[in-house]
Amino acid sequence: MSPYAHDDRVMVSPRYMAGAGDRVADVIGPLIHLFGWKHEHDAATGHVAVDSPDASLFVDFAPLHPRGQWLTVAHHEPYWEATFSRQTPLEAVAAVTQALPQLLGDARHADRIPITDMPLDQLAELNNWSAKDGTLTSPDLYCRLQHTPDQEIAWQVEHVYYEGTPLATFTQDTPECLVRNFFAHLTALMAVERVFSDIPLSTRHGNSALITPVRGSGVNPQIHHALAQLDRPDRPGRRR
Repeated sequence: MSPYAHDDRVMVSPRYMAGAGDRVADVIGPLIHLFGWKHEHDAATGHVAVDSPDASLFVDFAPLHPRGQWLTVAHHEPYWEATFSRQTPLEAVAAVTQALPQLLGDARHADRIPITDMPLDQLAELNNWSAKDGTLTSPDLYCRLQHTPDQEIAWQVEHVYYEGTPLATFTQDTPECLVRNFFAHLTALMAVERVFSDIPLSTRHGNSALITPVRGSGVNPQIHHALAQLDRPDRPGRRR
């Protein structure tokens, strides 16, 4: 039996095991409220469509998408597209959407929305992922980023629990800085906060992730989680 109630807030790592979370506002809100992008919202379905001021970029959030691809970012000329599934951590998705204005030359708030210039293989090494033949793989082998530059989908992030539904895809002409930002926030070692009931069942009932309480630890939840991580002999950050 789980020690957590369904509405308990907990810390989870690694991030790619944590599910999406409930911070959709971080994905869409800054575009609307900080940068003034136009938007339409269907209150009945939760669908939100956001357009850049020059109409070159489009963000579509469709929580009822039949295939679970609930967020799409598309650029018109040149055409490129990034898609994210409902199991993708929203921290990583927000790292993409919040960087979009800078692609259009809008540098407002750039000091608060950094875009990493670290290459993917260095990000992988920093966060204990392995690199081989164009594939970056998590320490526990559950998640991987494949780079196939000769294919229409040039980058694809897959998770073994969700075969057939990638966490994210990026087509050929997607600016690599967006892929880097996404990957940096997907692989970051710092835990993310979730409502316990929002964590995927496969994570809740498996041994691949660490879940610790937000309240009751007596110290900062991130510190408590990090200390608990050190006690795990098979912790994701440890190379075998």
